[in-house]
Amino acid sequence: MTDTTDTTDTTETTDTTGTGGTPGPLTVAVLGTGIMGAAMARNLLRAGHTVRAWNRTRAKADPLAADGAHVTATPEEAVRDADVVLTMLYDGTTALEVVRQAAPALRPGTAWVQSTTAGIEAVGELAALAREHGLVFYDAPVLGTRQPAEDGTLVVLAAGPAEGRDLVTPVFDAVGARTLWIGEDGASAAATRLKLVANSWVLAVNAATGEALALAKGLGVDPRAFLDAIAGGALDLGYLRAKADVILGGRLTPPSFAVTTAAKDARLIVDAGARHGVTLDVAAASAARLERAAEQGHGEEDMAAAYFASFANRAEPDGRPAD
Repeated sequence: MTDTTDTTDTTETTDTTGTGGTPGPLTVAVLGTGIMGAAMARNLLRAGHTVRAWNRTRAKADPLAADGAHVTATPEEAVRDADVVLTMLYDGTTALEVVRQAAPALRPGTAWVQSTTAGIEAVGELAALAREHGLVFYDAPVLGTRQPAEDGTLVVLAAGPAEGRDLVTPVFDAVGARTLWIGEDGASAAATRLKLVANSWVLAVNAATGEALALAKGLGVDPRAFLDAIAGGALDLGYLRAKADVILGGRLTPPSFAVTTAAKDARLIVDAGARHGVTLDVAAASAARLERAAEQGHGEEDMAAAYFASFANRAEPDGRPAD
């Protein structure tokens, strides 16, 4: 389902605020404990909340027990009696499947904070599932990767009813440094729309970084000479330097944002543009590069590994084919 609601004028740029008194410690079910979900769960624990964590591959959730989380065997067990359910899963289809599994234990009125980068149409389906079970739905993707997630400095992009924000505010405060409220209708996917726009820029810079360094390799140019040439000027970017450092230093694991996940997001961006009459050549090329890098064996490495898509074979960080 394509939603055409115009959310342009509904953005609030204030920090997170509730509509009533701040509740005490909450019980939060965290469904999905990958790179982002595990870090968010730890910050919720540090903030004094009770966390029940579940992940399809339990080995990824088990380490949270040492931090005080209750690791559960099923999504249903995780959400039972929870005040807030936080989903940070691979995609919208996975989120829909997992919450359906959890549905028998969900109480009407429970807040569902949906932070998966799910895509516009998928958010509509998730919101419909929330309505079916009487849940209060918040579309709340985040900006940031591994380090900001671990530091609790993510930017939360949130859309959902003003009544009830006092319940989700402590969750947003625990995982992020700032919350940007986009509107009061989570089903409109207003927050996800903004997330896709932001991710389109991230993916473009990542792809351009990899191509510039690959071209330098091909032309026999020291890539650091390129970085020195643009230093301090309008073309210099902190993100460019961060990704260049990952490539040149061979620090592709652990990933801040994995190649396979970035490829999925790139396809969501391309599809969203196409559904709204926008051709996104750079995003489409980024998706193809990321998918090619994954085929070369870099799928679980940092998305900077799209650099290798410029070479015929899997390559070392300096561009030489691996032995």
